[in-house]
Amino acid sequence: MRLSNETPLFPLRQGTITRQAHVNLPEGTFEEEFARNGFFGKTTHLYRKHPVTAWTRIEGPLRPHSYDLNRLVSGNSNAIHVSMFGSVEPSFAPICFLYNDDVALHWVAPETMEFFYRNADGDDLYYIHAGGGCLETVFGNLNYAKGDYLMLPRGTTYRFLPAEGEQRYLLIESAGEITIPDRNQLGPNALFDPAMIDTPELAPVDDQAREWAIHIKRENEITKVFYPFNPLDVVGWKGDLTVWRINVKDIRPILSARYHLPPSAHSTFMAHNFVVCSFLPRPFEEEEGAMRVPFYHANIDYDEVLFYSDGHFFSREGIGPGMLTWHPQGIHHGPHPKAIPASRTKDRTDEVAIMVDTFRPLHATPAAGLVENAEYWASWK
Repeated sequence: MRLSNETPLFPLRQGTITRQAHVNLPEGTFEEEFARNGFFGKTTHLYRKHPVTAWTRIEGPLRPHSYDLNRLVSGNSNAIHVSMFGSVEPSFAPICFLYNDDVALHWVAPETMEFFYRNADGDDLYYIHAGGGCLETVFGNLNYAKGDYLMLPRGTTYRFLPAEGEQRYLLIESAGEITIPDRNQLGPNALFDPAMIDTPELAPVDDQAREWAIHIKRENEITKVFYPFNPLDVVGWKGDLTVWRINVKDIRPILSARYHLPPSAHSTFMAHNFVVCSFLPRPFEEEEGAMRVPFYHANIDYDEVLFYSDGHFFSREGIGPGMLTWHPQGIHHGPHPKAIPASRTKDRTDEVAIMVDTFRPLHATPAAGLVENAEYWASWK
């Protein structure tokens, strides 16, 4: 028996198994991945007689959660008042629904902002679920549309000028710096070529002499600073720290025709104690016997949040665009019962979903409770 911290080159084996994980499971078994560090660390595969999600009831706080964020804005205007994580101005009032010391998840439906905003608590990463418009920043202007990620470093002064129509954004607020994963042996152009990244362009600003305001968030409180001139009065800049944009259509998923890759293969952004992954349309695994849906796994080290934005979500039943699931550490999850046979009849996925895996446990705000699907835990029956 090895007692060192090194991962054995060849794993120990007991009983009925498949030698290649996720391929040709023994008849009548269900595979569970028991892994550390979000699929990056030591791993054992357990082959069970029953799905680990075939529970009859759950008592306690670890039950899986599901939220319909579509109802968070239009159906519950009081959500802002039960989730005061910063600005509560009608034109820009992010509603926080899950948070810990490293990351906070918000739902945002901005209108044209008469003031500018600056987050002194962390980086702001927006995913544009619906809508579009112009983002004005101290670095210049950046047009945005559905499917865009907008990355704004801590301390950036900005405001949204949305176009007409419905606006729904997922805001991932990070206490630490958000970066791009190292592509290692895949090369610098894997997932997306850095040339696909767009940055703001300086443009003439409204320079009328009036009072202009910046609302600065620090420790979730707002300080308002007023100027007699437009604070976006920058005429030039140089450096490698700025606002940038990438659209999910420009991200090229890593594929394997013979093996179902773990979620970590779809990592798009990294930050302290959490990761953001993008699940995008791709061909299914084509080798006979290879799994086509996510394998059952125990959340040992991470809480897992999945936001469903577009398409058909093959691994989940009863989920539509604008909905979100949260599976806490310590309890299993995996595909819904109908997902496995359904995956055998299709050639490819067509989903767009954003996953946030957090090392520290998340906490739900009262706003989340307003839009929870209370019976979600029973959907595996």
